[in-house]
Amino acid sequence: MFDLEKFYTDIGKYLRNIEEVMILTMEEYGLKGERSAGETGVWLDPDKKGRERKICAIGVRTSRWITMHGFALNVNTDLNYFNMIVPCGIQENKLPLCKKNSVVP
Repeated sequence: MFDLEKFYTDIGKYLRNIEEVMILTMEEYGLKGERSAGETGVWLDPDKKGRERKICAIGVRTSRWITMHGFALNVNTDLNYFNMIVPCGIQENKLPLCKKNSVVP
């Protein structure tokens, strides 16, 4: 939890900062996480049509500029849990795993 009034009152900036932390973390494991224009989260190959995959979802709630947040980085998740939903509301969304895309043990 953060009190954004002590930093900045800009939810978009806050989301971009969380994305940056995730991108830098993924880099430590040999993955190139990137942003996708107009979408929140971190992606693999966001500019390659048909190859774009969302590897990190971010969800944030604020009340009076106090954040309640979370993120999901797909490291070694059983992706079958997502078969009955549309993850992040993106119909064509393919969910990758860090374990299958890098050196994560």
